Amino acid sequence: MRISGCFLSDPALLAVLDLIEAAGHRALLVGGAVRNAALGEPISDIDIATDARPERVSELAAAAGLKPVPTGIEHGTVTVVSRGTGFEVTTFRRDVETDGRRAVVAFSDRIEEDAQRRDFTMNALYATRDGQVIDPVGGLDDLAARRVRFVGDAAARIREDYLRILRFFRFHAWYGREVDPDALAACTLFGRGLDLISKERIGAEMRKLLAAPDPSESLMLMREAHLLSKRVLPGADPRLMPALVAAEIGAGYPPVWARRLALLGGDDVAGHLRLSRDEAKTQAQLAKALAADWSLDEAGYRLGSDAGVDVALIAAARGAVLPDGWQARIAAAADATLPISAADLMSELDGPALGRGLRAAEDAWIGSGFTLAPADLIEQALAAGKARP
Repeated sequence: MRISGCFLSDPALLAVLDLIEAAGHRALLVGGAVRNAALGEPISDIDIATDARPERVSELAAAAGLKPVPTGIEHGTVTVVSRGTGFEVTTFRRDVETDGRRAVVAFSDRIEEDAQRRDFTMNALYATRDGQVIDPVGGLDDLAARRVRFVGDAAARIREDYLRILRFFRFHAWYGREVDPDALAACTLFGRGLDLISKERIGAEMRKLLAAPDPSESLMLMREAHLLSKRVLPGADPRLMPALVAAEIGAGYPPVWARRLALLGGDDVAGHLRLSRDEAKTQAQLAKALAADWSLDEAGYRLGSDAGVDVALIAAARGAVLPDGWQARIAAAADATLPISAADLMSELDGPALGRGLRAAEDAWIGSGFTLAPADLIEQALAAGKARP
C-alpha cells in the first residue's frame, strides 16, 4: 500500500528526512500520521523512526542548522525543529524492563523489534518518504477492518503499561468498528492495573476518548468490563451518551469532552481525573444547573452561551424537548445585564440584606424573560432584602 498527501512534500519534514538519510541511516514515518493517511483522515503530528542513535540525530540536526531538543532522550527521542515545526525522531528500540507504568529500553537496528514494542497494530505502521507502507505486524488488515488489536499478546502489552487499557477504548472510540475479543478480555482481566496509573494520565486519556465523534460504544464496553465506574470514575453512567451525541449532531454542535463528562456524572470527578481548576469549576457549574433544572434563560445568563448550550444539550439527552430558537434564546440570555445595581438599593439595604435583595431581583428578572422594568426589580429587591431570612 502507498499513502499520499501534501504532508509528504512538506519542506520542513523533508529537511529532517534528508539529514538522517544522507548520513546513511533509515528514516521512516511511523504511527498516527501513517495510520490517518491510510484512513484518509486529518494528520497532525508527524513522528519519525530511525536506526540512528539519539546522539547522532542531535549531531546531524545541529550540523544541518536545525534545532535538536532532547525531549525524551532516555527513551531515544529527539525533537528536531525544522522551519518552526517539531518532529519527534525516535530510535528503533525494544523494551528491556517494564513495571506497568514505565519502560527501560534498549536501542535497536531492526524495525521488527521496534514494531513489537508498540501498542496496537494500527500504530505500528511505517512509511518511506514516498509513501510506501511497511507493515511488520499486520496493521493494515486491522485498519481495514477498523479493529483495534494489540501487537502480539494483548496481556503482555498491557502489563508493559496499564494505561494501554484506556488507550484501547480511546482508539476504539476514534477508529474502531469491530471489537477484538482478545483485547477486550485482556483489558477486563488486568483492569486493576489502572490503580497504578496516575490520575493525570487517566484524565488525559479520558479527555481524548470523550472528544471522539461518538464514544458511546467504548464507554459502554468500559462499563460492561467493570472499568468505568469501578476503576476510572465512580458513579459514572454512560447509558445516555448516544442520546447526547444525537442531540449534538441534530443541533450542529461539535463534540466537547467537558459536556460529555458532565453527562457521565460521577463522584469527585475533578479529583479522579485531576481536572484543572477551571475544568473543575465548569463541571461543578454544569452539575449545579442540571441538578436544579435551570431554564434556558437561567443557564445562559449565569453560565454564558457555551455552557448554556451544554446544559440544553444534556437536558435534551435526558428527554427534555428544546423549543424552536433555543440557541438564540441562550445567546440573548448570555448577553443580558441586570438593569439595576447595588447602588440602587444601598439607601435602604446593606450587608447580607443587600445580597439577598440583589439575588431576588436577579431571579425575578430571569423569571420574567428579562422584561421586568427597573422600578419593579427594585421593589422586589427591597422586599426580599427586608424580609426576615
